[in-house]
Amino acid sequence: MRTDRSTTLVDAVMGAVATVREDVAAARRRDPAATDDLALLLTSPGLHAIWTHRAANALWKRGAKLPALVIAQGARSVTGVEIHPGATIGRRFFIDHGMGVVIGETAEVGDDVMVYHGVTLGGRSMERTKRHPTIEDGVSIGAGARVIGPVTIGSQAQVGANAVVVKDVPARATAIGVPAQVRTGAAHPAEQMDPAIWI
Repeated sequence: MRTDRSTTLVDAVMGAVATVREDVAAARRRDPAATDDLALLLTSPGLHAIWTHRAANALWKRGAKLPALVIAQGARSVTGVEIHPGATIGRRFFIDHGMGVVIGETAEVGDDVMVYHGVTLGGRSMERTKRHPTIEDGVSIGAGARVIGPVTIGSQAQVGANAVVVKDVPARATAIGVPAQVRTGAAHPAEQMDPAIWI
């Protein structure tokens, strides 16, 4: 009969394996260049960055802030993705390519979010308060986009490549340009469903 400690360890390992499988499946769905699951496991910087972030975030929440920051710095060096260990990241988060992505300490990212390389979820205040964006479920953010300050990007919204967003974006809308302008309805329904049009 297993002890409570061994049961807890087995449950934790099984939960981690399930999460990795879920992440790989999400990456496979979103990356047309993905050849197979093993290649994603071994070579995807976006996956490596989020897995490392989860470990750093767990330490951060337990008050082990220095080790969390060291782990985050190591991940940045290896993957090119900088995620502050205090950031809150949801399930099935996928970073395509990864290089140059920066996610600040008070950023909150929902489930099923996809970002491309060069995206910044940054702050514009020196106050120790909520100063980074909230990205709701199902959002896509194009390459090089900057989402700055404590703004909210609504569920299923899209942010176009190189857009600079400094105001809230409603759910299911598209933000494009510098500064970003919001389009609440697409000229063609496929424009709202295919993020590649804006990426």
